[in-house]
Amino acid sequence: MSYGYMGKILEIDVTNRTSRVMPLPEDLEIYLGGKGFGARLLYDLIPAGIDPLGPENVLIFATGPYTGTFAPQSVRFTVTTLSPLTNIIANDSCGGDFAMGIKRAGFDIIIVKGVSDSRIWIEINEDNVQFHDATALWGMEATPVQEELPKRTTKAVIGPAGEHLVKYACIVSGDRMAGRAGVGAVMGSKNIKAITATGKQKVEVADKENHKALTKWLTKYFKDHPLTGEVLPKLGTANLVMVTNSRNMMPVRNFKYGNHPDAHKISGQEMTTNHLHKNAGCTACPIHCGREVRAFKKLIKGPEYESVGLLGSNLGIFDMGKVIELSNRADEVGIDTISAGGTIAWAMEANERGIWKNGLEFGDADAVLQMINDIGTGQGLGKELALGSKRLSETYGGTEFAIHVKGMEVAAYDPRGSYAQGLEYATASRGGDHINGATMFWETTGPLSVNPLSTKSKAELVAFQQNFMAMINCLITCTFSAYAVLPSLVCKLEPNGILYKVVSETFHNSGPVLRGLLKHKAPLAVMWYERFLRHVTGKRHTLGDIMQMGERSFTMERMFNIRQGISAKDDTLPKRFLNEPRFESQTAGVPLDDMIGKYYKVRGWDNDGIPTAKTLKRLNIRV
Repeated sequence: MSYGYMGKILEIDVTNRTSRVMPLPEDLEIYLGGKGFGARLLYDLIPAGIDPLGPENVLIFATGPYTGTFAPQSVRFTVTTLSPLTNIIANDSCGGDFAMGIKRAGFDIIIVKGVSDSRIWIEINEDNVQFHDATALWGMEATPVQEELPKRTTKAVIGPAGEHLVKYACIVSGDRMAGRAGVGAVMGSKNIKAITATGKQKVEVADKENHKALTKWLTKYFKDHPLTGEVLPKLGTANLVMVTNSRNMMPVRNFKYGNHPDAHKISGQEMTTNHLHKNAGCTACPIHCGREVRAFKKLIKGPEYESVGLLGSNLGIFDMGKVIELSNRADEVGIDTISAGGTIAWAMEANERGIWKNGLEFGDADAVLQMINDIGTGQGLGKELALGSKRLSETYGGTEFAIHVKGMEVAAYDPRGSYAQGLEYATASRGGDHINGATMFWETTGPLSVNPLSTKSKAELVAFQQNFMAMINCLITCTFSAYAVLPSLVCKLEPNGILYKVVSETFHNSGPVLRGLLKHKAPLAVMWYERFLRHVTGKRHTLGDIMQMGERSFTMERMFNIRQGISAKDDTLPKRFLNEPRFESQTAGVPLDDMIGKYYKVRGWDNDGIPTAKTLKRLNIRV
């Protein structure tokens, strides 16, 4: 594992203020990197039944073979831990600059264990690890603390929410978030405010000339593609507001409704026209889907679609200026905008129904702003909302409208308008996750619609997409690279045209083909993922090889969750999604029961949702 990898793990014990450098085990190679490294190591390093906020839990920062090679969209890292929100695996992918710092320091993985007896920040300069007093930094928000830390270092920090152990607190790098399932609370529980990393190490690439040529080609390809070169740079991810609104699957008032006449007021078009200063993006990314907007007499990060959906329409707020303010506050205090929006929306509906009189009302942006600050600092009502919607509904009632899966609030896509997305939510490794497979892209939000209100081929589609996206997060690269897998020609088809209908129907009947790809190793290298991996590592990989690596990491996460007590009974959806129809053709919600058994069979899992011994053997997974 020489080319593409540094070959070393840094383990930091904050209890004893010690560190040690270990060789990267060769048996990790079959997990590729990022998500796969995190899943395998978390299973090996912690026992079942521990306290996620106790000393036995670990934080695993992992890179992949792409990291540090400057391949397009490759500057990312993953954070893996036991989630305090869900008590199952948390595995977040994050941009920012910290990934480069890990590699430049000479490591593929950083493992943090134990609990410090005082507030600290950790400085990593290659093999030299120093522990500094963080008393002066405690209480600082995400941007100020990064500005206070030494220049020319890459950073991973927490805001006040991580310090106050908010169940959905983030880890922040630059203006990017490792945002879901409470990884920031785990960092805060260890009394760590920040970690910086720097060094002069370089990633060795096996075939420099071909890697350079492929980088140049792919950069141009991304810029020329209709999705990655036009839609995302022009409108950002908030381009999806008008798409989901038109498909009746945008979250409105705690997912009670799927569209709203004022949706255009919080759309990507509105942000671009009246708020955008310039595009922004991660290092080595030609797309620049990020938004830098004008607000508060300064330039700040603009909200992504998830933040617009969950802090905007889901709370009955249709003012882009207010949504920008709310999203910025959430980022600065360091909380997940999805879980925050989902939890506040539940509280608003509970108040409206008289179940829990808390004073929160739909449309009251000022109250939401105050609540975000109170959640981050653990004050008043915010201290309760910091627990998430599952725990609150179990305390006050209202479980039937608590919109979460396995304890994690769902993203801004109503699965009643996208059945595969519903199956994905139900089976995702960390809970209500939209990027575990991003199947809504194929059904509703992308340029091709594969009959979203049909269950046909959806078990195969979800399994395939989950493996594919897991592979991307093992390499590790941006999920938006997957947009460009769809040929430009398909993106330009007239939706009512004959050719569009032929392509859509072909995909709708692709179950047998997808089953074949899932069961048999495709022998060809047909995408840039395999070609980059070959140029970086010097080893030939086919599409089947790397897809199996994705399946292995996804299955490893499943095995971790099973050890935590997860089974088929937990692979379900909120009652609102199952029982309340959204379309005239529906008598209920998502027909999950029609898909879940077939999904287990396609995956090689038994009726309890447990991977069989045969499947584990095929994937070479040791448990």
